[in-house]
Amino acid sequence: MSGFYARLQAQTQTERARFLQIEALERGARGDIPLEAYMAFLGEAYHHVRHTVPLLMACGSRLDADKEWLRAAVAEYIEEEIGHEAWILNDLATCGGDPEIYRLRQPNPETELMVAYAWDTIQRGNPVGFFGMVLVLEGTSIQLATHAATAIQASLALPKEAFSYLSSHGALDISHMKFFESLMDRIDKPDDQQAIIHMANMMYRLYGDVFRSLPLDT
Repeated sequence: MSGFYARLQAQTQTERARFLQIEALERGARGDIPLEAYMAFLGEAYHHVRHTVPLLMACGSRLDADKEWLRAAVAEYIEEEIGHEAWILNDLATCGGDPEIYRLRQPNPETELMVAYAWDTIQRGNPVGFFGMVLVLEGTSIQLATHAATAIQASLALPKEAFSYLSSHGALDISHMKFFESLMDRIDKPDDQQAIIHMANMMYRLYGDVFRSLPLDT
């Protein structure tokens, strides 16, 4: 009998397919976006990536005692994710942007809502649901990040140093997803499983809105 990971993939398939049809993602995969759009993407990425480690810490702190094995996994994720927001600021600088402007500006409302929903799930709902967000962000990286980085770099004639965030995540998240699959197949409580499925479907919508908010033609 297949484990929970397979059911998670099946029950998020519709939202995932809708997500992958977003114009910004399709054009990014072809390298068909202006520099301003790529920099806008990095700016929004900074404003959600900087929450990753705090969200993981909050998730780990709220797990029940019977999930010590999952808390240990959260600690591994934290170690891997520390400092990634700095990569994004470095990429922006290489593109000719002022990292301080991007760091200090308000994110788009769509990014703010996605981050707020993640915090709300951990603090008010079931913290295990956070792994639905992990599925969306890391699964997206594997499917799109490395390919998009190559296409955009070629199109905009930027140095590879402008793509440390995208390129590293595409490769890094392949091993992460194997680890993630093994974790999901140990989730056996129906309430936890449903929380993860619901979070993943919501994140495909909310993260999708972040991409929909990007200025593709400037």
